[in-house]
Amino acid sequence: MTSIPDVERAPVQKPARSTSAEFWYQLRTLRSQKWGNLWGYVFVAPTLILYFLFQAWPILRGFYMAFSDYRWIVPSTHGWSSFNGFDNFVEMAQDETFWKSLGIAFKFTIFYIPATIALALFVAVMISKVRNPALAGAYRVISYLPVILPISVSMVVWRSIYHNEFGYLNHFLESVVGVEKPPNWLGSSQWALWAVLIATIWASFGHQALLFLIGIYNINTEQYEAAAIDGAGGWTQFLYITLPGLRPIFVIVLVLSAGVLGTTVEMMVLFDTSGGPAESALTTGLYIFRTAFEVGDMRMGYAAAMSLVLGVISMVLSGIIFKLLRSERA
Repeated sequence: MTSIPDVERAPVQKPARSTSAEFWYQLRTLRSQKWGNLWGYVFVAPTLILYFLFQAWPILRGFYMAFSDYRWIVPSTHGWSSFNGFDNFVEMAQDETFWKSLGIAFKFTIFYIPATIALALFVAVMISKVRNPALAGAYRVISYLPVILPISVSMVVWRSIYHNEFGYLNHFLESVVGVEKPPNWLGSSQWALWAVLIATIWASFGHQALLFLIGIYNINTEQYEAAAIDGAGGWTQFLYITLPGLRPIFVIVLVLSAGVLGTTVEMMVLFDTSGGPAESALTTGLYIFRTAFEVGDMRMGYAAAMSLVLGVISMVLSGIIFKLLRSERA
């Protein structure tokens, strides 16, 4: 029986497009890409507009005002004629109140950052140990509640807690702890800054605790299991597994905490704009607000210069934090 030889089939070729058809095809493709890009710009535009109106423009405007004698209630100073070069910075160097407020702000920041990080890390570790998902979720919500509250509302609550005669804190110190003369938290220059510090830590630690908790959940559990098999206890696991695994979170938390240098709202709610007794809680942020909106003819130019210096200090601190943590990692 003879076999039928295989017949090779030639590949089917599509008919070539004419020059005009190819041109219109490419044109339609370009149009579709163009409209796709255009819709992307349309969706991004609201964010860019809001950013320019509420972020970029105020920064640029403030930078200009920092080198001018701009005064809110003096219309003649609103133009280019009010430009005074570095006069604001020269005055700032001789302003005793500015340096006093900057020292208070640094003191506040030095105590705020480690205390808040320690509390947030402790809460995050404790929540991570809870095995019941529903209970762990409830603890997360409770720890984050102070962050959800507006800072002004939180400070009003703390002002009632700190009340010298009817406050819950002094009542607790007298009846439970046995303190005969509890502190006058808001009326004493010795305790005013500490009162603001405690309230600010309570209002903000929940955000940092959530960041630490996310970092802990992302650490490979096999490391803890292997360490437990090798006989490592909880404290050893925390030092050699948890802390190194949270290094990126520490960078974020420290950089965000550097912004506490400009603390303003907390002081305003607790002490109005006076800065507390003997200005013991007058931070630089509060002094800037008072200079721009209350004192004299509202010297916004001088206030902008102080804001610029404060912003530069915050950026320098953030850079130092990055460099230190990077060198330790290396």
